Amino acid sequence: MNTESFLLEQKEDKKLGMWFFIAAEVVIFASLFGVYLTLRSHTDGGPAPKEMFELNSVMVSTILLLSSSFTLYICHQASEGRKSGKTIVFLAMTMILAGLFLFMEGREFLLYYDKGYEMQNSSFLSAFYLLVGTHGAHVATGLIWMALLLIHFRRKGMNIETQSKLTVFSLYWHFVDLVWVLIFTLVYLYGKVG
Repeated sequence: MNTESFLLEQKEDKKLGMWFFIAAEVVIFASLFGVYLTLRSHTDGGPAPKEMFELNSVMVSTILLLSSSFTLYICHQASEGRKSGKTIVFLAMTMILAGLFLFMEGREFLLYYDKGYEMQNSSFLSAFYLLVGTHGAHVATGLIWMALLLIHFRRKGMNIETQSKLTVFSLYWHFVDLVWVLIFTLVYLYGKVG
């Protein structure tokens, strides 16, 4: 077996491994969504979702994160075409968008904290912070992963190995974005109108 076919086989194995990881993550997030949806009405006299959430900033955050999926798609396409410059630029753009999303989420949490909406105040707030915070931790992990990919691209250039790493990361990142779409819909939109 030559080196290129071995690396292609490894790429497929890594993709399969990521799909197994995503399956486990689906179980975790499904549990967190179940807990949140069960406890969303248990406010213990504190704020309810309808009065707590500000949709304008959450809409901006959502646009930022979904845009990062689009820039990562372009990045991945560029890597498949062996265009290293374009790959690096669009991966950096993805990183910037993700960083802005995380900044806005942190700002949202601080705003709630300043208003006295702390995790221990109610079951609803505990479930909210746990669900949204877990997603935020996944975004932070993605940021670190992207930084490592940028270093890797700079050192090794565009080859099957670096493309493989980007492909695996793309699966992870699109999953993280999909989870946010569910959070935006089930937590923020449903909380505001439901």
